[in-house]
Amino acid sequence: MQVQPKQRIQSIDVLRGIVMIIMALDHVRDFFSNARFDPTDLSQTTIPYFFTRFITHYCAPVFVFLSGISAFLGLSKGKTKRQQSAFLLTRGLWLIVAEVLLVNPGFSFNWEFYFVVGQVIWAIGWSMIVLACLIYVKPVYAGLLGIIMITGHNALDGIHAADWGSGGWLWNILHETGVFKLPDGRKVLTLYPLVPWIGVMSLGYWSGQLYKMEADTRVKILKYAGVGALILFVVLRFINLYGDLHPREVYVENWKNILSFINVTKYPPSLDYLLVTLGPACLVLAAMDGVQVGERHPALVFGRVPFFYYLLHLYLAHGLAVLTGLLLGMKSADEWTGYSLPVVYGVWGLVVVLLYFPCRWYMGVKARRRDWWLSYL
Repeated sequence: MQVQPKQRIQSIDVLRGIVMIIMALDHVRDFFSNARFDPTDLSQTTIPYFFTRFITHYCAPVFVFLSGISAFLGLSKGKTKRQQSAFLLTRGLWLIVAEVLLVNPGFSFNWEFYFVVGQVIWAIGWSMIVLACLIYVKPVYAGLLGIIMITGHNALDGIHAADWGSGGWLWNILHETGVFKLPDGRKVLTLYPLVPWIGVMSLGYWSGQLYKMEADTRVKILKYAGVGALILFVVLRFINLYGDLHPREVYVENWKNILSFINVTKYPPSLDYLLVTLGPACLVLAAMDGVQVGERHPALVFGRVPFFYYLLHLYLAHGLAVLTGLLLGMKSADEWTGYSLPVVYGVWGLVVVLLYFPCRWYMGVKARRRDWWLSYL
């Protein structure tokens, strides 16, 4: 089936919306949970806490992958390569600025910017800038570059920023999560190093060609890709020699052995992490191919205004935490003790419901108007 200009593909929007809904759970947990440990730390976690965190692993890779597909489909909507490249470049720069000026304060409610964290929006911004250049080569070359980055970057795990001396900041940006100082003394934490994420978006860009194929062919390829990724994940985790910065460990408790098998590294995203997240994403895309939902469906609404949703959910979830503290008479964040998982899930549901109405309004604005700036929010 040939994609026509101006046509949106619902399966892409719906899957994007689903991962946006799940993503809100992760951040609500950050703001409301009473757990003072990493949910993936098997020495402290419980099964419910582990899977509350694990399910949100799907959000960033799926979102970045779909961004690459959308970049390719932009060329099917009447844009020239030059126009699409310019859009990717300017939107990428805007996202980097937005990460610092809008996203970071959403997490901290601090506008001094003495400590900046480069997270998923930062990674998407830089990946778009790189894709703005790759758009001039054949998609297959962008895809091959993505595959090389995704499958090969764990071979660089033995290289550390400390080995680079004064240039260690560059390695922190490219591959190793870490903190470096700016000349004015401010600190930057690169939570999302760029190399693997650029690879994910490049692979997504190549995969956009699937949506110019016949539906049966597309679905078959997506199924093969999804199953193949999961098989490779199982093989690599079983061999336990390559594919993750932290190999699986063996425990006395069987439940910990099972969790250790899927306890993959996100910062930076390991090959195992990307296989176990993008593999199911391909299967879901195959399953939803051709499925139509109503224009008011929450997943569709959120999937069509993802950045607007992202900004709103941060300030709403954090604001609710602050408001709760004030209502309970807490004078500072140090007094916050948090709540158990059932409360976290309840707040998550409230946040998603409250977000639906402004996001549906904004989706309508984007459908009715063609102002240039709407493509950046």
